[in-house]
Amino acid sequence: MPKFADIKAWEQAELLMQPVFIRVLDNIRKQLEQTTWQSSYQETPIWPEGIPAETQAQVLALQQQLATASAVEAAEIEAQLARLPSPQMSYLLCLKKGDRQITVDLWQLCYQICFRNYSPVLNAMDQEMIVTVDISLIDDTGDVDWLKLDQKTKYLIEQIFSSLSPAQPKAEAE
Repeated sequence: MPKFADIKAWEQAELLMQPVFIRVLDNIRKQLEQTTWQSSYQETPIWPEGIPAETQAQVLALQQQLATASAVEAAEIEAQLARLPSPQMSYLLCLKKGDRQITVDLWQLCYQICFRNYSPVLNAMDQEMIVTVDISLIDDTGDVDWLKLDQKTKYLIEQIFSSLSPAQPKAEAE
């Protein structure tokens, strides 16, 4: 989970993250239309450290019950869930082509767009690393700069998909 220098940085990230996530999904869809890669999405809970497996199982069971509960049951289940710790959901893009499989963490991808010089590897190694919001994605009025957001997202997604393609052999000189 990213660490912010102050509340202003957190608010800027909050402004950007939903539009970034939507643009990531849209650009992935566009790239997939041009490839033969098969895709699927996987939702994975990430639990705060120290949450016992029994508690995790209880929360997941309650969440499953909530999906088919009546209105009265739903209120009771939601009250139970409110007293329990909840996981942060991770969303994975799973790409498959033949025997090759690639998994992309969509939140990490969004962080790379939203923050300057964000590296999933470096942030995983340094839990206290403070992220810097890419304020070039915010216009002079304090709103999302949609053009710059689209350009940065498209570039990063294209980089990912171009890295999936094997290098083409150069034509030999005759």
